[in-house]
Amino acid sequence: MRLIFKLLAAPVVLALTLTVWLCALLLGLSAYLLGLAGTVVGLMGLAVLITYSVKNGIILLVIAFLISPLGLPMLAVRMLGFLQELNYILRDFITG
Repeated sequence: MRLIFKLLAAPVVLALTLTVWLCALLLGLSAYLLGLAGTVVGLMGLAVLITYSVKNGIILLVIAFLISPLGLPMLAVRMLGFLQELNYILRDFITG
């Protein structure tokens, strides 16, 4: 019975491994691009904050934080870490 579960888990491990690799690649590329975009939006937010409107400047700074590597990409890293942990648990089940 345990062998059947191991045989069923093997394709899932393969799919998870490929998904994690692809997501890690996409996450690295998007973090780089969003870091550049966050810098531009942050500088614009600072300029708007000083020259035009405090409210709009703060809104732009919040958007810059969300697209910076500490905002939404960090949430994606945590979710990718969860998938990687699940992958390791299934690998241990198969080899154990």
